[in-house]
Amino acid sequence: MTSAAGTLPDNIVYFVRALRRAGVPVGTAQILEALRAVSVVGFTNRLDFHTTLRAMIVTRAEHLLVFDQVFTMFWRDPEFLENMITNLLPVITAPPVDPLMEPARTRAAEAMASGGGKPRCAPQQEQLEIDAQFSHSDVERLSEKDFDAMTAVEIHAAETAIRTMGLNLPKVLGRRYSLAANAVQIDRRRALQGARRSGGEMILLPKRRAKPRRLNLVVLCDISGSMTSYSRMMMHFVHSVAQFQGQSWAAVHGFTFGTRLHNISPLLTIKDPDAALRAIGSHVRDWEGGTRIASSLGDFNMHWARRVLSTPSVVLLITDGLEREGIAKLESEMARMALQTRELIWLNPLLRWEQFSPQAAGIRAMLPYVSSFVACHNLDSLQELSDSLRNGLHADHKKRLIGMLK
Repeated sequence: MTSAAGTLPDNIVYFVRALRRAGVPVGTAQILEALRAVSVVGFTNRLDFHTTLRAMIVTRAEHLLVFDQVFTMFWRDPEFLENMITNLLPVITAPPVDPLMEPARTRAAEAMASGGGKPRCAPQQEQLEIDAQFSHSDVERLSEKDFDAMTAVEIHAAETAIRTMGLNLPKVLGRRYSLAANAVQIDRRRALQGARRSGGEMILLPKRRAKPRRLNLVVLCDISGSMTSYSRMMMHFVHSVAQFQGQSWAAVHGFTFGTRLHNISPLLTIKDPDAALRAIGSHVRDWEGGTRIASSLGDFNMHWARRVLSTPSVVLLITDGLEREGIAKLESEMARMALQTRELIWLNPLLRWEQFSPQAAGIRAMLPYVSSFVACHNLDSLQELSDSLRNGLHADHKKRLIGMLK
C-alpha cells in the first residue's frame, strides 16, 4: 500500500476489532484480503471503500446491519471514542431510531464505547482488556431480558449461562424387570423354575420390579428469518442438553428446518459449543430464509420418526408457528407426530407478549396436538422449562389458549 495511505492499515485493523466486539466474526485471512483489496480500489471514494470492506469482511447476511453501523461510527470522526461516550450520556436526547436498526446500532455503539474502535496511538494500547462482572441485580436483569434485545456482551453472557443448563426428566418404568426383595409383584417365571428344582414345591416367592429407563429427546428447531434472534440461543441450549446424553436422556437427536429438514445429531457430539455451531452453520444452508413447517414435519415423519421415535421419546418443537401455506397438511403432520411420541412440547418465543393469542392459521392448526405450550424467549423461560419437566409443567399456556379457539 502506498505511503499516502498513512496509517490506513492500522485503522482498518482497529475497525475490524470494533466489528469483533460487536459480534461480527472476522479472521486474519479476511483482514489481509481486505488490505489487499483496499490497496487496489483505493481510498478516494467512500462508497467504494465501504463496499470493498464489506465484501471482504462480512460473510453472513445478519451481520450487514452491524457492519454498516460500525463503519458509519468509526470512519465518521478520528476522535470518535470520546464523542461516542459523550453522546451516550443520559442528559442528551437522541433522535428516534428505526426499530429495525436498533439491535445493530446498540451492538455497534457498545463496541465503539468499549474501546474497540479507538485508533492506535501508542504500542502499549495495542491490547485492550475489559473485565465485565455482573452484579446480582445484573444477573436477574439478564435472566429476564429477551434474547432479541440483548447486546453483544449480554448475548455472550447468556450463551455461557446456557452451557450449564440441562433438561432433567424423571425416569419412566420400562418393560424389563429386576429382582427386588421388597417389591409387590411376584416373578412367576422364577417361582416356577424354583419349584421344578424342589420337586414341585414353591418354597420361595421371588419378587420383581420394573426397571426405570431414560427417554430419548428429539429437538426440531426452526431457523427461518422470523426466528433469527432465538435460533442461535436454542442451538446453544440443544448442544448443552446433548452433552448430558446418557445421564439425563438415553439419546439426543437434533434437527433444524427452514425450507428443508436437516439432521444435526452427529454435530451435537462436538464438545466445544462454538465449534459445534460453526459445524452446524456449514452443514445447514437455509439459515434465516423462508419457512416450510408442514413439509419439514412431513419429511421428519416420513424418513426419521421410525428411527428416533421407536422408543419412548419427548419431542421439543421450537418454532413461532407462522406458517401461511399448507395448513391442512400441517395439521395432519402434527397429529401424526403426536401419536408417535410420549410428549410433544412446543417452545414458542411469541409467548413473550402478554397479549399473545392464537390468531395465525399455523398456530391454530398446531396447538391442539401438542402436550404443552411454553415460552423460550429468555434465560428464565429455559430454566423454568428444565425445572418444570422434573415436576410437571406449571407454565403451560395450552389450556388458556385453547379456550380462545373455542
